[in-house]
Amino acid sequence: MKKILQLGSMVFIFLIIYSCSDFLDLAPKDRLSEEVYYETPEQLKFALNGAYSILRSNGVTKNWFIMSEIPSDNTYGQSSGTITDRDEFDRFYLRSLNPYLSGFWDNAYSGINQANKIIEELIDSDVEESLKNRYALEAKFLRAFLHFNLVRIFGDVPLMTKTVTIAESYNVLRTNKNEVYAQIIADLTDAAALPKSYSSQEDIGRATSGAAKALLGKVYLTMGDYAKAAVPLKEVIDSKQYRLIENNTPGTCDGFEKYFDPNNHNNEEAIFEAQFKKGGFGTGSGWVNQFSPGASGDNVVAVGGSGDDNIPEEGMWESWDEGDFRRDFSMALGYTNKKTGQWVAARHVRKYRDIPYANGDANNNWPFLRYADVLLMYAECLIQSGDLTSAAEYINQTRRRGFGYQSTEVGSPADIPAVSKDQLFLAVEKERRNELAFEGHRWFDLVRTGRALTVLRATGKKLNETNFIAPIPQNQVDVNPNIEQNDYRIEPK
Repeated sequence: MKKILQLGSMVFIFLIIYSCSDFLDLAPKDRLSEEVYYETPEQLKFALNGAYSILRSNGVTKNWFIMSEIPSDNTYGQSSGTITDRDEFDRFYLRSLNPYLSGFWDNAYSGINQANKIIEELIDSDVEESLKNRYALEAKFLRAFLHFNLVRIFGDVPLMTKTVTIAESYNVLRTNKNEVYAQIIADLTDAAALPKSYSSQEDIGRATSGAAKALLGKVYLTMGDYAKAAVPLKEVIDSKQYRLIENNTPGTCDGFEKYFDPNNHNNEEAIFEAQFKKGGFGTGSGWVNQFSPGASGDNVVAVGGSGDDNIPEEGMWESWDEGDFRRDFSMALGYTNKKTGQWVAARHVRKYRDIPYANGDANNNWPFLRYADVLLMYAECLIQSGDLTSAAEYINQTRRRGFGYQSTEVGSPADIPAVSKDQLFLAVEKERRNELAFEGHRWFDLVRTGRALTVLRATGKKLNETNFIAPIPQNQVDVNPNIEQNDYRIEPK
């Protein structure tokens, strides 16, 4: 198995050892000596693998759909009985005590603190210079990635660029988001010097130059700076390092489907994925079971239970045009009971497919950045610059594949024309929703483009602009009373 995917007992020890403050993550007092641990290049590499393993945590990735899909018009979560934690995201009555907020905060800052520790220890280490530089840049990428998601969710957040002691943590306050973004940009600009790819199997899945540039483009896009976003996004495209996986069978979107093949991790379309591996190692992903309809048994998933979660909203099916094969792959309106032959109506996400090793132990990676996303982000930049013809072509590349054509098949029946800036803006918004459905983009797309209120209120949701950022987790305010809480107001129902 790839070393980056290994998560044995020693990694768990590492995670405990280097959670360095009450503020970031409560840790036990009986920790091992840091000086003893960082003695060899192998130990530093193992420490870096431990930082990557944060991407497999519940807070950062496994529950990412709760913060990125459920608030949008794509999906909703469990809301029956006492299970309302997900419903708070869907209907915008978030409490500062919501466990998913605190889980994300704790895991993200644990990862940031580990990245900072690696950067600090590398300075005086005996690691060969080129490898030392690469490890530091990988740590900077992870630090930027985690800060970016924190600032998108909470707005102003503590900017952490060095490890802190418990005593120091009580004086850490929130940093203006503009300063946080400046550090994210600086880290990603540095990380752009990472290798384009890795030849060793044990390094597949690590951050690359393309990942840094793609994320930098997304950061600038989120800030509303389309001109700056276009530069790194175009560099990713021009690098020829990535490509859309083309359809092989006419009348299908099997190229699109192949990207999500659980045995085709880190393929030519993948830019940066959270790495998961089934098999009873504790490194599998759980969305196959989690997203299956309640009480569906083995009619939808062959092994394990059904979570009845992240349910596509009514109207999600209609968001795809007729003839778009991505719809049937991405979601279903129900399933056939194998024993009775009866059709059971139950909308559910189908994009993450596998036969789990056990309940919640599947082989699906989470696609944080892939080439289709880059193409559509760049198209959005071109729309803003007024180059509508080129923008339409980039939109049509992903759209053609979805309708069963080759991405380069100019003039296909699926092509949309470059009519006007406003119409093309809505076209790229729709294409992002269809191509990237259930991958954690929709909510942030609506917020950054200023479309959240219009789109979501049209579906009957009650929200206001204070709901674009979440409350700071109450456990952080309790630990550090100097942290100012966000103004999150609940609309009357």
